[in-house]
Amino acid sequence: LSLLLKATLLHLVSGSYHPFHNGFYYNHIMNDNSDEQDKVDYFSGSRLVVEASRDPIYSYNGANVTLPCRYRYEPDQEPKRKIRIKWSKLRDDYTKERDVMVAVGKTYVAFGDFKGRVHIRQAGEASWHEASLVISDVYLKDDGKFRCEVIDGLEDESDIVDLRLQGIVFPYQPPRGQYRLNFHEAEQVCQDQGAILANFNQLFQAWSEGLDWCNAGWLADGTVQYPIRLPRKPCGGVHLAPGIRSYGPRHRHLHRFDAFCFSSALRGEVFYLDRTAGMTLEEAKQSCQDAGAEIARVGQLYSAWKFAGLDRCNAGWLADGSVRYPIVTPRANCGPAEPGVRSFGFPRKGRFGVFCYRER
Repeated sequence: LSLLLKATLLHLVSGSYHPFHNGFYYNHIMNDNSDEQDKVDYFSGSRLVVEASRDPIYSYNGANVTLPCRYRYEPDQEPKRKIRIKWSKLRDDYTKERDVMVAVGKTYVAFGDFKGRVHIRQAGEASWHEASLVISDVYLKDDGKFRCEVIDGLEDESDIVDLRLQGIVFPYQPPRGQYRLNFHEAEQVCQDQGAILANFNQLFQAWSEGLDWCNAGWLADGTVQYPIRLPRKPCGGVHLAPGIRSYGPRHRHLHRFDAFCFSSALRGEVFYLDRTAGMTLEEAKQSCQDAGAEIARVGQLYSAWKFAGLDRCNAGWLADGSVRYPIVTPRANCGPAEPGVRSFGFPRKGRFGVFCYRER
């Protein structure tokens, strides 16, 4: 054993040296042309400290938001070289992080759909240096955890900021009926309804606010789950405690379930139109267009119900061909005794009013 250990140590000492790197973020301390004093500075005892917001940052669809992050040296000193600031977004399914932007001074590169929407806030405190990320026109899919990483040669420190969108989770079944969607189809139907697939945190928040739904649905990480407030036999059994029931990860192409969609507050308004004799679906779409709007999607109706207090005891068409109506204050002849969005399903015939959506 001792001979093996000696041989290993000898190999490490005499073997060729291969510097580590992280893309182009680590390159100048390992450069043969680096100033010797620069190399000494990395080991001078000064420590890089990165600090982000401990509390979640709340925002909503279409808003502007700042994700706080700052850095300093202990003991305090000015950076001796250009600092690289890298922001990335952690994925719900724990696969490779998604690049958001990299900045060196006032020069930066943004990636993907963050292009044109992000920059580093320039203001800072006396003893701290600024690294906060400003996001304009927040998207639904921006919800989640972001990593703020500050890189000074070999020094590399980071912290996490949690961005949470104020929104609502709603279960969705297509016109074909229950359990007809694979994962990719579930993603698409949520998008078609002005929403995205919900993540676990959003579903858990909805459950804590009272969502009880016995049909299993896809989440953004490829798992299938459902929220139960009142345990009962068809929903996992009467002896299980209330909570989120999970089927775990499922095959994204082969397995079929419903979807849990997430929609945020609206930039526009949802309003109701009707005629004495009602309207067909095609007439309803035209009526919305005549009013300078478009027929509302399911996610928009849910958002208007939750955030704008839309309360209407009249059924109306929506873009997917369903007929629904939102109730904030339960009353006689308006469905169950709890607030909610009521559904008449997908009637092939019939004449109803329509819910329209118009941007402000």
